[in-house]
Amino acid sequence: MTSGAINCEKLVHHYLENINKNAHLNAFLEVYADEALARAKEIDAKIAAGNAGKLAGMVVALKDVLSHENHGLQAASKILDKFVAQYNATAVQRLIDEDAIIIGRNNCDEFAMGSSNENSAFGVVKNAIDEHRVPGGSSGGSAVAVQANMCLVSLGSDTGGSVRQPASFCGIVGLKPTYSRISRWGLVAYASSFDCIGIFGNSIHDVALTLEVIAGNDEKDSTVSQKPVPNYVSHLKSDKKHKIAYLKEGIESNGVEEDVKNTTIAQIETLKAQGHTLTAVELPLLEYALPIYYILTTAEASSNLSRFDGVRYGHRSGSTSDLMSMYKKSRAEGFGKEVKKRIMLGTYVLSASYFDAYFTKAQKVRRLIKDSFDKIFEEYDFLILPASPMTAWEIDTFSDDPLAMYLADIFTVTANIVGIPGISIPIGTDKKGLPIGLQILAGDFKEQELLTFSSQVLI
Repeated sequence: MTSGAINCEKLVHHYLENINKNAHLNAFLEVYADEALARAKEIDAKIAAGNAGKLAGMVVALKDVLSHENHGLQAASKILDKFVAQYNATAVQRLIDEDAIIIGRNNCDEFAMGSSNENSAFGVVKNAIDEHRVPGGSSGGSAVAVQANMCLVSLGSDTGGSVRQPASFCGIVGLKPTYSRISRWGLVAYASSFDCIGIFGNSIHDVALTLEVIAGNDEKDSTVSQKPVPNYVSHLKSDKKHKIAYLKEGIESNGVEEDVKNTTIAQIETLKAQGHTLTAVELPLLEYALPIYYILTTAEASSNLSRFDGVRYGHRSGSTSDLMSMYKKSRAEGFGKEVKKRIMLGTYVLSASYFDAYFTKAQKVRRLIKDSFDKIFEEYDFLILPASPMTAWEIDTFSDDPLAMYLADIFTVTANIVGIPGISIPIGTDKKGLPIGLQILAGDFKEQELLTFSSQVLI
């Protein structure tokens, strides 16, 4: 673009062609073709005038849980049928302010609940590498949009691995920042103390630049961090040698596929050869991570999703006799199976008879897990482990065994439980040619170090 070989308008046409060519992947729920082209012309004029923003020329897609004013917002659910967003999420507004071009909204698991993007009310998203396989979830559409070159960067959300796991399955970069690093204003809530807006890209540079723009204080979100935002892009090169811990269970557990183990071990040996110090560590509370995650997130979801009742917006059942039947039928018709399951589980653990036995106890163990991670990062710069114990599975593999699919989140949920940043970067493929991702975790607000080290690994 700097040389004039291409401009924003040509770039948008390029991405629109790829979107049309890959429509069968079902990554987009809506494409803003005319709007994106008009916006491209505006930004080309800004570039010519020398007053374009940081993201001029960056074409971005949004997961269907981010509010984009005067555009559809459904969280891939029938309960929000025909709903149009009334304002821009803070992250979306900051993209627009720096002249990014938003090209459409991406399919996802309904209300971000899922690990495969099979739970959308609008159908399964397919992995571009093998269309018979899932792209991961819940941000599967966002991952595939980047994977199949339908945009440069996409925003997703990560509540228990929903950016890192699909990034791993699709062979791209996926960043989950520290909880509170990016404002959640305008993000449809699943579990408010876990939810993070995350970023997909093909390069660390693109992810770092996007984070630099959308992170930071926001008066509309009382939970967002007040810490200043570093200039991430300016400090991506380093030859520093690090003390790195790697999760022993990540390469020894019987639940980890052999190719994932071998590729992770090979990466560990490469890092050692580069002069880094690597030490195996154990997380004694790891076995409790999934139970804690599904107790606490479903409890928060039960509360958050109570607002979708057919009264103010979205789907309202047409076969009701009174107010109570309207509530019940609207929610029964609007929510999908997985969402109903999680609402019911959350309501159960919050009930008077079980609150202390489940919810309170889970909160206490969450604190213990946080303490164990703090101890690791007192001694080590990073913790590395597989992003997923397996590569992308075939569609419908776990349709009769949802608990087996939940186990696929074992390595990602801990970062959300304790709120630390994590990234998945591609490090190889299995014997079937399916991507394998390495997950790198760091201490609170260590995104700069995380991005810089990830750049070293990917060289």
